[in-house]
Amino acid sequence: MNSLRDEIRFLFSGQGMPYEKVCLMVAAVVCIVLGFMLSSNFSHDAKVVVIDLDNSAYSHELTSRIDASEYMEVTTVLNTPVDPTTLFYRDQAVAVVYFPRGLEKDRYTGAASNIGVFYDNTNTAQTSDIKIALNELIGLDNAAAQGDPGSTNDSLNGTIGLADRNLFNPNGSNYNVEVQGFLFFFGSMFFTFATIGMVPRLRLSHQLDKILLEGTPWDILVRLVPYGACLIVSFVFGMTILRILGDMTFTGSLLLFLAVQIFYVMTVGTLSTLFGWTAANPGIASSRMILFIPGGFIFGGPTGPVSFYPDWVVAASHLFPLTWEFHFVRDIIARGAGLGDISKEFGAFLIYMAVALILFCAKFFSARRALLKRQAQDELHRQKLQQMRLNENAAAGPAE
Repeated sequence: MNSLRDEIRFLFSGQGMPYEKVCLMVAAVVCIVLGFMLSSNFSHDAKVVVIDLDNSAYSHELTSRIDASEYMEVTTVLNTPVDPTTLFYRDQAVAVVYFPRGLEKDRYTGAASNIGVFYDNTNTAQTSDIKIALNELIGLDNAAAQGDPGSTNDSLNGTIGLADRNLFNPNGSNYNVEVQGFLFFFGSMFFTFATIGMVPRLRLSHQLDKILLEGTPWDILVRLVPYGACLIVSFVFGMTILRILGDMTFTGSLLLFLAVQIFYVMTVGTLSTLFGWTAANPGIASSRMILFIPGGFIFGGPTGPVSFYPDWVVAASHLFPLTWEFHFVRDIIARGAGLGDISKEFGAFLIYMAVALILFCAKFFSARRALLKRQAQDELHRQKLQQMRLNENAAAGPAE
């Protein structure tokens, strides 16, 4: 019973993780927030790009039918040949539909013709609804043509077919989706565990005050370097295992990927020290990891297709650093994008990083001002006590 009382007293003392609050917060977030944000289980208005080389009334009609589907939204129509792989960068599209020249002529003269479709298979679940919807659309169109007495298309030779290709992960390997996603998630999570208690540790060892008075924010951020180096090495080590023992594809530049990781690691480290700053000790700080790491894993793409989420959820998911990481992973590793191809996304990430650094610097200088104010108050209090003792001694002298 004494052990039980001691442990209950420690639980509510504030010296460790505030589990009595964390457990309720986790239950509320999972059941209310995530339940609302993950309510959709199909691709709603997934982005589709149309390359229309026929540019005919029939191809325009098919484009309108695709756009009218609840599963698809035509975001762009191009009338010139384009490499379809470039249209998937930055998750701009889930599928690219290719209408060849002469499509309308073949359709109404009884000649067989194919429509090309390129699917982004970086997540195997995101294209399943689109594939069904496109097959139904073409099937209904062929059935209507067969039943049209005014059409010369009165045999199977005049049907329209779909010639599809699954890009980036054609065999649907889990090494390219789930396992890879866990590699970056758990790596980032344990990197946060290693760094989020840094400021509380410095405070308990009486080093923080010296840094605040004599140093700069860089004196804290530079401490992230060895942890960040270990994280980047672990990413490369893990991908090597997935490439040798599994069938993970890596089509981009390793040097570009490593360069991006430097910025990613510093951003996560900055946010980690910022979130853990006010914790009383490293144990309490560790519990705050849940505030900014798991959200990117849930909404960044590895656990569920981005096309399943409403637009506002996709936009809000960029508050989590891991969301940006998965964007870069899909573009560089899976799609083979170069620096120019990710420049827009990377520029936005640099702004995100700059905001994190500004908030960290503001916290640093705010803590310095608070420390100087506290020291001034302590000095004033010391001087008052000293003056009181002098007055007491002066009063005691004449009385004697």
